[in-house]
Amino acid sequence: MSAELTPDLQVEHLSKRYQGAAGEVAVLTDVNLTLRRGDALAIMGPSGSGKSTLLYILGTLDTPSGGSVKVEGRDPFGLPAETLAAFRNRCIGFVFQDHCLLPQCTVLENVLVPTLAADAADPQAEPRARELLRRVGLAERITHFPSELSGGERQRVSICRALINQPRLLLADEPTGNLDRTTAHTIGTLLLEVCRELQTVLITVTHSPELAARFPRRVELVEGRLENR
Repeated sequence: MSAELTPDLQVEHLSKRYQGAAGEVAVLTDVNLTLRRGDALAIMGPSGSGKSTLLYILGTLDTPSGGSVKVEGRDPFGLPAETLAAFRNRCIGFVFQDHCLLPQCTVLENVLVPTLAADAADPQAEPRARELLRRVGLAERITHFPSELSGGERQRVSICRALINQPRLLLADEPTGNLDRTTAHTIGTLLLEVCRELQTVLITVTHSPELAARFPRRVELVEGRLENR
């Protein structure tokens, strides 16, 4: 397969099993997925169906029981722990429902946190952070602390933080779950615009039919497998 045809994310026969009190529980049984730069996918499904588990495996925060995940042709689970951490920091961005911002850091400092793990300082990191914050309408809030922001503003900061290292893969876990409808629409628009403009692979897990309907690709996690909607 030529380099230009290699998927940026390829998942084959992915499975995840847990050992429960009553025996083994299969959460994911046969997940297959192929995405390239600029693709945006919404994953839906009932609570407990394994959506977040799948997202955490794709983000290398959890390990699969079987199958394979490749990001830009590389198997991250074959990397040593230290190398995997660096790979995750460089290639994968996360947007969580609850923001997970550091309360003692300003908006600008929160966005720059992922850059601190790099071996060498990136002189473009702060200008890039300021530009991202300008893009999301927070240029005048960079010295504020999370407690001084609205829920929608905190979510916009978390999106900027996820993008600061220019990841190949952007994962969003219920990014609008705690937001009002108007703010949720704004966040959805921002995610899709960023995906398109930066040519990042975007995967969003959501319970919101309104958000999912705006994505060009939609699937549902049913009995451990992804089904097209």
